Amino acid sequence: MSHSDLRKEEIVHACKELYDKYNFKDITIKLISEQTSFSRPSIYNYFETKEEIFLALFQREYEEWSEAIDKIRDDNDTLTKDKFASLLAHTIEERERLLKLLSMNMYDLEENSRMERLIEFKEAYGNAVHSVKLCVNKFFKDMNDEEVMKFIYSFFPFMFGIYPYAIVTKKQKEAMEKAGINYKYHSIYEIAYTGIKKLLG
Repeated sequence: MSHSDLRKEEIVHACKELYDKYNFKDITIKLISEQTSFSRPSIYNYFETKEEIFLALFQREYEEWSEAIDKIRDDNDTLTKDKFASLLAHTIEERERLLKLLSMNMYDLEENSRMERLIEFKEAYGNAVHSVKLCVNKFFKDMNDEEVMKFIYSFFPFMFGIYPYAIVTKKQKEAMEKAGINYKYHSIYEIAYTGIKKLLG
């Protein structure tokens, strides 16, 4: 890994550590720089905006998730829909940070990033889509191309809604109670598993 890559990795890691504690709006480049071994002006040699740093973190989350999906495909010869839904749901359960990123305003994140950063991110996203598609093709040979793509185009938008339903703040719970809404809370795994099973048919 080059010196430049190591610096980028340190910045993204600092962003990750902060994002596990704070919301996007509360994190600044100054705050990120305080978690690294170099100054704030130095960060601009690698990332022009805070959004680019978050996009790089997003990219890494997709890359790591793709590896987990590929492992499902490599480690199993056959899977039932129920078992596949369970294994895929577990990979999602382990990627709470990815789900949190998905619940953000993607338009602003992408609009405030350079094209080359955006392309790198889109490639990581595309690889995740491809990994899921390869799994579905391997384990469910009775599904035709149209059915596989229907699953893909339903599953990925579905993921955007998991975090807000599974991770609820104390303030949100209080508002729900005062609004008279009797909402049953479910875990990330429960929501993901149920959704995947339904989408598989």
